[in-house]
Amino acid sequence: MTPRDPIADWLLFEDDYFNELFAASPTFGVMSGYHQYDAEVEDLSAAAVAKRVAALKAQAARLAAIPKDRLEPAQQIDYEFLAARIDGELHDVDVIRAWRNNPMGYVSMPGSVVDVIMKRNFAPASERVRSVVARLHGIPLMVAAMKANVQNPAPELTDLAGRLAAGSVGYFRNDVAIWGRAAAKDDAVLLGQFEAANEAAAKALEDAAAWLKNDLMKRSKGGYAIGADAYIKKLKFDEMVDLPLDQVLAIGERNLEKDYQAFIETARLIDPKKTPAEVMALSAEAHPAADDLLPAVRRTADGIRQYLIDHDIVTVPSEVRATVVETPPFMRSGTYAAMDTPGAYETKATEAYYYVTPVEKEWPAAQKEEHLRLFNKYTIDIVTVHEAYPGHYVQFLYAPKFPTKTRKMLFAYSAAEGWAHYTEQMMIEQGFGGADPRYKLSQLSEALLRDCRYVAGIKLHTQGWTVEQATELFITKGLQERAVAKEEARRGAFDPLYLAYTLGKLQMLKLRADYQAKLGPAYSLKKFHDAYLRQGSLPISLIRRAMLGEGAGPSL
Repeated sequence: MTPRDPIADWLLFEDDYFNELFAASPTFGVMSGYHQYDAEVEDLSAAAVAKRVAALKAQAARLAAIPKDRLEPAQQIDYEFLAARIDGELHDVDVIRAWRNNPMGYVSMPGSVVDVIMKRNFAPASERVRSVVARLHGIPLMVAAMKANVQNPAPELTDLAGRLAAGSVGYFRNDVAIWGRAAAKDDAVLLGQFEAANEAAAKALEDAAAWLKNDLMKRSKGGYAIGADAYIKKLKFDEMVDLPLDQVLAIGERNLEKDYQAFIETARLIDPKKTPAEVMALSAEAHPAADDLLPAVRRTADGIRQYLIDHDIVTVPSEVRATVVETPPFMRSGTYAAMDTPGAYETKATEAYYYVTPVEKEWPAAQKEEHLRLFNKYTIDIVTVHEAYPGHYVQFLYAPKFPTKTRKMLFAYSAAEGWAHYTEQMMIEQGFGGADPRYKLSQLSEALLRDCRYVAGIKLHTQGWTVEQATELFITKGLQERAVAKEEARRGAFDPLYLAYTLGKLQMLKLRADYQAKLGPAYSLKKFHDAYLRQGSLPISLIRRAMLGEGAGPSL
């Protein structure tokens, strides 16, 4: 009998893993560039969840049968990543059970399933309309699945879901409707099919909003906390950080205090007669006009890109720029800026979008001014560092260099957001902003926000904190306005690992120091950044091994 080839078994497993993932999440398949899934849509029913659990358990058994030590080093790293991914998804479904206790996923999915087809020109418009029609038919089924599956959620989650559902109704009746009419052109039959399916989707979401407000809210007596045991396991599976919870929390609290003191000291350099909050408020007065917001971001992006090149900070492997555009309406709740890049296997529609949320015309003057102050001269630069150069967009530009399919397709939260957050601090260290301390103040403001997420996420889910307690943390230590602080605290209720930004940054800083110690005189910052980015966004403990070898030591 011919012995089995472990490498061949691994490569076949890797392909099968993603095929089954796309079958369960066809929108992710489209996002990744696999357009055989264009006309398919997620099945969110309990039966589909049970089918996915069975598939994951079979995958875990199949992977365990492949001898890891007989694979190539890069494959061994990917093996561990996929094994943790499988464990993490099973943990989410069987233990955390958001599909049972959080309605938000059911009403946020509809906008994504059509947006992914609408926004990129990978096929003729008429063909994409047909795919959208097929996907629209699945939206009433998502709402039905929510009603059947969700039991006793936390009231905070039901309230947020109601906001998402109500906001999505306008998105379908306005933005999607306008796009569909233009894309169908003179094809009356296709236009009729589209309009009927789109109105049915909008009505389903309208019904969902009413059900959430008038029915489920009355029965929402549950809690959002996942508990300490589930939290530490999620951290281990998703981010591959395996430390006692009290140690993880202590690391975050120390970093919060360090950044808080640095913020106070920096504010004193600017104006010692004013409070730190007053100094930050003065910096916010230097903002663009509403009609200059997107042009201002474009100018900023080009200038920062050139700074990277002039100061030899990282290799920028493409002349192609991200397109600065308005954030789609269904994404605007709580989102001020974001990067949207095509999947690694997208070959036709390779546009990348830098989303910036505009001032809404119907807002009162005070709200318009408050929004624009968030995009002041200094914060725009720091946000663009995070989202574009050398943050998420440069990460995307390195995707063709990722060595394996697994690394092209998947990412760890802490590695992706940790890199982008790390670059904010790194750029200030490298002289960005010159001698003007207002740039450092803006960077520290962003750091404090992420530090508060770190501490709040752990305490909301493991120490019985209320959303109001978390809100006070964002106000007192994060120096946020109450409205922003409350939104940030509420996010922690459904995003327990939003510590990932600071967690990843701290791992990055330790990796940089250890890499410099290993290379000695051969080290350069550019060499470190290029080497990191070529690995893909693996959990940083695995990137350490790829860059430093076996025995690389702990990531924190």
